[in-house]
Amino acid sequence: MTIDINCDLGEEIVDSDGQPVENTIIPLISSANIACGYHAGNRESMQMCLDLAMANNVAIGAHPSYSDRGNFGRVFIPMQKTLLTQLILDQIAKLGELAAAKGAKLSHVKAHGALYNAAAKNPEIAKALTLAVASYDKKLALFGLPGSALEKAAYQAGLSFAAEAFPDRGYSDDGNLADRSLTGALITDRNTVIKRAVLMAREKKVQTLSGKWIELQVDTLCIHGDNPHAIALLLTLKDIFQKENIAIHPASQKKKMQP
Repeated sequence: MTIDINCDLGEEIVDSDGQPVENTIIPLISSANIACGYHAGNRESMQMCLDLAMANNVAIGAHPSYSDRGNFGRVFIPMQKTLLTQLILDQIAKLGELAAAKGAKLSHVKAHGALYNAAAKNPEIAKALTLAVASYDKKLALFGLPGSALEKAAYQAGLSFAAEAFPDRGYSDDGNLADRSLTGALITDRNTVIKRAVLMAREKKVQTLSGKWIELQVDTLCIHGDNPHAIALLLTLKDIFQKENIAIHPASQKKKMQP
């Protein structure tokens, strides 16, 4: 059994010593989603993340967003489909160019924040995202919520898709992430997050806010880099997965297409 662990990085987050969290996090994961400067990050942070990912054999992914640094890309911005496609493509290409200069290639794309949520629900936004990815490189995998509009659009565009789960987020009964304003939508207890991560990886299920157990397709688990317990969580998960004979491996290398 294998599972991918991904983390959103390059977002200018530092640890308690004032050092970039990437120094400690990247050696513990298998896929790095690197911010492309539109919600966070800059050329220097992208370069740093690329160097660390290459040194640790971690899959490199672009983490595009709406152009909205003031709100950290967490606010929906209405855009024409062609403009949104170009906005996303520009970000992928920006990171791809830096990677190519180092002799590396991108392996996947994961949208950020409001763009991620919008692409999961809105077929037109999902198509804009998949068109941008396919225009850049059809070999790239796309990360997103299972059963979403994005998953359907990815398969229609001929892209491989990695179903993503969030151990630190609450779920509704329909399998979608619960709104952040709801009680239980954000899970901060470390032990609870670890238990959920293991169940997601091993048994492909999750307990919703209502207490119902639902099946959940899972190829990759996201541990948020800005979580103050991220490093402790990753160290514990690595140890538990080893004991459970669950190998940590990049989802993008599976190249899973529509059944």
